[in-house]
Amino acid sequence: MIKRIWVLVWGIWLMLSSVQVFGQAGDPVYPPKNSDYLLLDKGLQYRITKSINSMYNFDFPTAERDFAVIMYQYPDHPLPDFLMALGYWWRIELDVTNTRYDDIFIQYLDRANEKAEEMFDENPKNKEAAFFLAAGYGFMGRLYSERKSWTKAAWAGRNALKYMDLSRGEAEFNPELLLGDALFNYFSVWIPENYPLLKPVMALFPKGNKQLGLQQLETVASNAFYTRVEAQYFLFRLYASEEKRPYDALRISEYLHSKFPNNPYFHRSYARHLYTVGRWTEAVEQSYEILNRIDNKQYGYESNSGRYAAFYVAEYHYRVGDRAEAKKYYLKTVAYGEESESQESGYYLHALIQLGKIETAAKNKAQAKKYFDRVKKYAKRNHPAHKEARDFIKKNKL
Repeated sequence: MIKRIWVLVWGIWLMLSSVQVFGQAGDPVYPPKNSDYLLLDKGLQYRITKSINSMYNFDFPTAERDFAVIMYQYPDHPLPDFLMALGYWWRIELDVTNTRYDDIFIQYLDRANEKAEEMFDENPKNKEAAFFLAAGYGFMGRLYSERKSWTKAAWAGRNALKYMDLSRGEAEFNPELLLGDALFNYFSVWIPENYPLLKPVMALFPKGNKQLGLQQLETVASNAFYTRVEAQYFLFRLYASEEKRPYDALRISEYLHSKFPNNPYFHRSYARHLYTVGRWTEAVEQSYEILNRIDNKQYGYESNSGRYAAFYVAEYHYRVGDRAEAKKYYLKTVAYGEESESQESGYYLHALIQLGKIETAAKNKAQAKKYFDRVKKYAKRNHPAHKEARDFIKKNKL
């Protein structure tokens, strides 16, 4: 329980501070001619637009060649190191249980933070330096919380919040900073609603407003230059889960997939939301495409995405009565789940249950019992899958 409380509390701090500095390509923001901030440089924004689009589309070699040029031109600025870190964050985002990129991600953020701190020491009123430090420490905190490094997450979260407050007051940055306000407004209400024990803790924070938070996220998603994609990312996740607005989640994920068609995270999210709203034909079409890309070893398409896609295909075939094809893709779901070490995931457990039912119908009770026993092994006793497995075994005398 203590660790859960830490996770939730730091969720607030980190949501407040996870200001992703760069987003989807769009019309560049034209800064005042006397602006000293590199982020507001018109020519650089044009170059960032191309590079960032490449990064979100998982063309990292192209993006990083551009980032290297910026690093050569601005060796003392945090921008290029932060851009490099951002590319590794999206590699991590595909499967947050994979620690392969943690070290290099933190190394680039450390370098970006060091350069931003030097800028800040030279001029404590430098809003751009504070902006980078808020973002850098925010991303560190997000990773450390995923890794259950609570002390490091706490330290990063406090720093992110401090520098976020210091970065306020520059008109050109306001649309970007609105993201932090939006996430705070939403989650400062959501956490005590879902975890009443944390109400005394949340009383220490300003009062939020969930609906205002959603409206602010929509504003950022429509109007911001730097933080647009990050806002869209949070929106479709909230609409899909907390807000029960699956068609809004589909609207956003469909747009992101069309804009960045080689981004596996957006691709599988699009397939998932098609499946959720019952657009089966399209969901299966996208799922087959994901599986084909995995078979063709397209970069970023791996077992985690395969687990989603294989499950949607299996469910479709099961519902139309094609048990042979359903079995084939449920087995693929299980295989991908084991490859990604996701045995406690809902798709993995449900695939085992469906396989058990298929084998029971085929009079292969011994094999069916093995599938249900695996459900009981990996699911917690209070999980619905565990109860379904127990009940099915008892009812069918397996």
